[in-house]
Amino acid sequence: MTEPSNWRATRHLAGWMKSNGLVGLAGVDTRELTRHIRDGGAPKGALIHAPEDEIDTEALRFMATSWPGLEGMDLAQEVSCRQPYNWNETEWTLSHGFGRLQDPRFHVVALDFGAKRNILRCLAAAGCRVTVLPASATIDDIVAYDPDGVFLSNGPGDPAATGVYAVPTIRAVLEKKIPMFGICLGHQMLGLALGAKTFKMHLGHRGANHPVKDLETGKVEITSQNHGFVVDRDTLPANAARNPLVAVRRLAGRFEGHRRAGLLGPVSPRSLPGPAGRPLPVPAVHGDDGSGPARLEIAGLRTKPLVSRQER
Repeated sequence: MTEPSNWRATRHLAGWMKSNGLVGLAGVDTRELTRHIRDGGAPKGALIHAPEDEIDTEALRFMATSWPGLEGMDLAQEVSCRQPYNWNETEWTLSHGFGRLQDPRFHVVALDFGAKRNILRCLAAAGCRVTVLPASATIDDIVAYDPDGVFLSNGPGDPAATGVYAVPTIRAVLEKKIPMFGICLGHQMLGLALGAKTFKMHLGHRGANHPVKDLETGKVEITSQNHGFVVDRDTLPANAARNPLVAVRRLAGRFEGHRRAGLLGPVSPRSLPGPAGRPLPVPAVHGDDGSGPARLEIAGLRTKPLVSRQER
């Protein structure tokens, strides 16, 4: 067992997992696993801990192979909050830990499709009082709070499945011209609301070392990614020519947000021509779980960039 690498750690990861009843897997050749996933796509698997019972490998194999996969699964309902709540905790600092928003300048309604707490902290740190609503919130629920902007959160599952009930609400927000932005699953459902379609990737993008280039400034950032669905560039509206994100920004130009990321989330590079036939680099925001390089712009407010990914 290796020693913890972070100076703030108080015990080994294995000890923490045991105390929380979590199962882990160690001793895996991760590079070989990466190659396997690259060639064969995202596999199905089952993980079990049975210290006193004999493991039935055939039953586990059946369990794994019979799992239907994420396509068509609305998982947002399982992880979303059940009741509205307020959020005012800000980002962690070395000297003070987590802070509290004292003088909010804006009020943002966040639709919770599986929102990460640190994303809510980023909003609070940017001066936003946040009201978090369940994924099933309606346009009437939203406008009742008279927000300065609406945030569509990250979350798991198939955006098309969650979009069955979320997309009509998103379209209603657009019609009311309320400033809106989304990341991850929220980004993709915003794309669906604008007429595009999504699909599941062969293997997805995961990891903490994906470079993303801002085509407006030329700046490259190293980012964390975790998504398995993308917006299909071929289904974008007809005026989405060379850079679909720019075109979509024009489509939804009546509200601010997504200065750099556009409105869609990850876009398939398969039909974006570049030098020597290579895909054109497109800044895109990841799908299942995370945040993108958008800057929140509400009534002139602009935050620092959040993380994103680069599809090559």
